[in-house]
Amino acid sequence: MISSAMSGVLARLLFYPTLAYNVIMEKVSSRRWFDRVDETVLLGALPFRSMTEQLVEGENVRGVITMNENYETKFFCNSAAEWRAVGVEQLRLSTVDITGVPSMENLHKGVEFAMQHRQNGKCVYVHCKAGRSRSATLAAAYLIRLHCWTPEEACQKLASVRPHILVHAGQLKMLRKFYMQVCDQSQ
Repeated sequence: MISSAMSGVLARLLFYPTLAYNVIMEKVSSRRWFDRVDETVLLGALPFRSMTEQLVEGENVRGVITMNENYETKFFCNSAAEWRAVGVEQLRLSTVDITGVPSMENLHKGVEFAMQHRQNGKCVYVHCKAGRSRSATLAAAYLIRLHCWTPEEACQKLASVRPHILVHAGQLKMLRKFYMQVCDQSQ
């Protein structure tokens, strides 16, 4: 088992090589940079500054949930102030890459943020570096809350629209706890 300090170091060391890999995969495979989960949520990779107009004007994004740590978005993505300048609210729920599991508190914060935008008819872009694990975990929590689907059903739905998601065992365990909190009728 890797300690949390070591996994943070590992994530930093692998950030640029894995980001490059994601860019290449989007160019040479059927992977898309982002995919629409439903009328509210888009699940994707880092929203580069060059994508801002497409997301805001083309996809009606008015909220961004950033599952990345600060160093991951520092050079390529809009800051919270830059998002605000184009009418987008950002919620940062920092989670370590590769081994990180979003906390229960952050799952609830992210889902509430998405639900508020849903009520206003606006879209939310949920992302991490690749749009595969950390952000997929949050998107699954959103689907669990919205439909009371099991974590497996929520992940299956995500995989149907974004086949390369990868929800790890620790993330699935957290989603099961989340499901018990928001959907279990026996409590």
